Amino acid sequence: MRAQSSATQPTAIAVDTPPAARERVSAGTLQAALGVVAFSLTFPATAWGLEGFGPWSLVAVRSVLAALIAGGCLLALRIPLPERRHLPGLAVVAAGVVLGFPMLTTLALQTSTTSHAAVVVGLLPLTTAALSALRVGTRPSRTFWTAALAGAAAVVAFTVQQSGGALSTADLYLFGALLVCAAGYTEGGRLARMMPGWQVIGWALVLCLPLSVPAAAIALAYEPVTLTAHAVAGLLWVAAGSQFLGLVVWYRGMAAIGIPKASQLQLAQPLLTLVWSVLLLGEHLTVAAPLTAAAVLVCIAVTQRARG
Repeated sequence: MRAQSSATQPTAIAVDTPPAARERVSAGTLQAALGVVAFSLTFPATAWGLEGFGPWSLVAVRSVLAALIAGGCLLALRIPLPERRHLPGLAVVAAGVVLGFPMLTTLALQTSTTSHAAVVVGLLPLTTAALSALRVGTRPSRTFWTAALAGAAAVVAFTVQQSGGALSTADLYLFGALLVCAAGYTEGGRLARMMPGWQVIGWALVLCLPLSVPAAAIALAYEPVTLTAHAVAGLLWVAAGSQFLGLVVWYRGMAAIGIPKASQLQLAQPLLTLVWSVLLLGEHLTVAAPLTAAAVLVCIAVTQRARG
């Protein structure tokens, strides 16, 4: 009996942690991290775009351009239309990620710095994990929640300190963006378990075309446009990088490692945004940046190891 028990133990371990599963988790973590890097450039790119476009024009045109890229990929690969049962979920993704978050954050960035707007991203992982628990039924462990709260608190404290401790009138836009984006991430992560992640955001973008095309035409007619190098570069990045490619790898990563764990990788996003803000916008950081970065990395490591 003892020999039989010792013989079966390695088999159980192999079943619990097969190499293919470990590779899938590693690939999913890398894809989610690439999505975070892409998203970290969104606020600085939006600030660049606002140098030449009005807020409504920038959001509408970025949605149209991203939809054209996504639609071209769907047509080239002859992807069939999504099943009818997936349409409500795609509508949530479209409303939250394609329209709601870009519009609300763009309006906020008219009067807010990118550092202040990063507060939204600092709270987004926690909100996404909470909505995931309600929508998908995930139940992360107490260790997971403790590390997530600690990381969110560190990020919020750092970003509020960067903005001088004052809350701007743009906060209503930012908190609204936080809620709609978390809902879109949660629903997109759920759908990415049933269809490829790039198809989730692709169909969500295409579904918005009946709204984004006329909105772009009207906005461009009423808002002045100045085609500077910064404005064009910012528009192209938020359309191709943030709105499509970033969300493709992000949803694939969420499908592989789970919504709560993937969302915690976004704890590093505000700090990355602040780095880009220094390099691209000339903003200044305090000496608290490396200390906060170290605390956030520790929290990310804990959440990635915590079992739900």
